[in-house]
Amino acid sequence: MNDNKNKPTDVEPVSSDIEEPDEAEGEPEEDDAVFDGMKVAKECYDWVEIFVITITAVLMVFTFLLRPAYVVGPSMENTLHEDDALIVSNLFYTPKQGDIVVFQSPDSVQVGDEAVVKRVIATEGQTVDIDFETWTVTVDGEVLDEPYVNYLEGMYMRSYDLEFPITVPDGCVFLMGDNRNHSLDSRSSDIGCVDTRFIFGRVLFRALPFNKFGAVD
Repeated sequence: MNDNKNKPTDVEPVSSDIEEPDEAEGEPEEDDAVFDGMKVAKECYDWVEIFVITITAVLMVFTFLLRPAYVVGPSMENTLHEDDALIVSNLFYTPKQGDIVVFQSPDSVQVGDEAVVKRVIATEGQTVDIDFETWTVTVDGEVLDEPYVNYLEGMYMRSYDLEFPITVPDGCVFLMGDNRNHSLDSRSSDIGCVDTRFIFGRVLFRALPFNKFGAVD
């Protein structure tokens, strides 16, 4: 009987580590360069995408929500001054007495193409009367408190050519500048009561100059 029948045969140990063939020199460097190039290209694409989205958002805001406007002339002194930069909004806006608005009237011969800044004195259906000697403005029998008016001591308020009292037609507003003797406004037939469809919006705040940044009223 063979005693070696069940005896395990000596086997040389075999390593489990498999040696990979050497790669050609230079290939890892080329792969790294391609990867770095793709990474830079992706970063550039991401920045361009962010830039385009930002510009689009700004344009949408200033087209549909906010508009810039600039003060031309002295008609709103001392509340606003020449070259003040304003931010205007017409979003869900209904004109109210006391609001400062920017408008353009197609019927105006004097104003031309420039947008105009004035203050709402009365809205549709209200009756405006003015005592030009005392600078008193009355709306529906109530004298307005107007601390913003640039009064000229010893002078009459400029009257232009319309007769008072005036009742504001439907869909219109009566507008005046705070610098009453240097403002072409609803007291003149060149402007008259302004159709609200030609109002660009209410002035939200003054953007420039920086030292006067903030809300205006």
